[in-house]
Amino acid sequence: MENFWDYSVWGGLNLIAVLLISLLLANVLLKVIRPLRGSLIPTSVLGGMILLIISAVYRNITGVDLFDTPFFGGRGITNLEIITYHTLALGFIASTFKSSQGRLTGQRMNEIFNTGVTTVGTYLLQGICGLIISLIAAAVLPGFFQAAGILLPFGYGQGTGQALNYGGIFEADYGFTGGKSFGLTIAALGFLSASVGGVIYLNILKHKGRIAVDIGGEKALRSEDVQRADEIPMQESIDKMTIQVALVAVTYLVTYLLMSLLGSLLPGMRSVIFGFNFLLGVLSAILVRNLVKGMRKVGIVKKEYVNNFLMTRVSNFFFDIMVVAGIAAIRLHLLENYWGVILIMGTVGLVITFVYNHYVAKRLFSEYRIEQFLMMYGMLTGTASTGIILLREVDGDFRTPASENMVYQNLPAIVFGFPMMILATLAPRNPGLTLLILTVLFVVMNVILFRSKLFKKNIA
Repeated sequence: MENFWDYSVWGGLNLIAVLLISLLLANVLLKVIRPLRGSLIPTSVLGGMILLIISAVYRNITGVDLFDTPFFGGRGITNLEIITYHTLALGFIASTFKSSQGRLTGQRMNEIFNTGVTTVGTYLLQGICGLIISLIAAAVLPGFFQAAGILLPFGYGQGTGQALNYGGIFEADYGFTGGKSFGLTIAALGFLSASVGGVIYLNILKHKGRIAVDIGGEKALRSEDVQRADEIPMQESIDKMTIQVALVAVTYLVTYLLMSLLGSLLPGMRSVIFGFNFLLGVLSAILVRNLVKGMRKVGIVKKEYVNNFLMTRVSNFFFDIMVVAGIAAIRLHLLENYWGVILIMGTVGLVITFVYNHYVAKRLFSEYRIEQFLMMYGMLTGTASTGIILLREVDGDFRTPASENMVYQNLPAIVFGFPMMILATLAPRNPGLTLLILTVLFVVMNVILFRSKLFKKNIA
């Protein structure tokens, strides 16, 4: 019989409470300390760093991980990793449910396609540079994991959740001690790169008089942004927010059943399949969303149940929790011999992402190259939210197509990027061959991306 005063009852809730408290504290600091607010560092990143510092100090004093104390149920670090893993997929599912508005012209489809190819090209470039660095490090540092560099595109290009997923695969299947913390640290450096690189570039543009930056500005919401006329009421016998969460939960259950089925059919690929929970979650969300649409067409459902405004709140909540939990889960003591490599890898990731995306934006998105660059650079060093943070400083009303490019580019990015995700599992077995294949794919992606320049006509 469980005692309600026992930590086994309260540990998980205590952990969630501390994560949320860190977000509130970080938000207060960003409001009060102006230089900190001007850094554009996301609240979730600052909250995670606060917890990381506190846990590091606690471990130095006591020799015990703070989150593994009885107060957090005795396995808080593991629970932080689990939270990061699940919130990645939940956030993507909620984002997928949101409906798009407006028609897409041929030119816009071309720009969206180019944005998706740029995303994959950046992944490949990050993977190439990361692998080169880790191969050199392995030759210098005995016992260093040769394929560690392949985590750079997952930490920078895809964010905390995927960095944890692949770090976990390398740790469990290939003996990379500290693989999860390595990936999570790379992801944290990615957020810092987004803030540092983004702020420097914004200040340069402001100094040249090319933009007027209003850091921390807010955009007022209109009533039609909150609810459309054809939707169910905000409150009736069940709250509208409850319905949004229920749709996400049902979809994630479908995702689990799908992963379990695939895992039973391909037992040797089970860890990889469950590592793609976010991707299979997106596919499941598309299935459920179309099912709901079909039910409405035949008259079974009379009103629209999915609300874009609330689904955005749900997805942002999950992504905020994902980031703060992922950074808090880093075990710094496992990385004490790798800090030189990590900092070099992080710096190189910043530079190549900045230069490559700046070049692409200048050549292919000349009508709104600043907005496109800031969105892409922020997204490909942090997350979509980081890209929006930087974009909002120069395009607060989203008048340019940059924000739409971010949303719609996911399909071409998934199609072209999926082989790389599979290829990443080859890296621990044969990093040299993986590096060669990544290089070939990078060349192919850029031929596709600059096809109109290379062949002197638009063939999209």
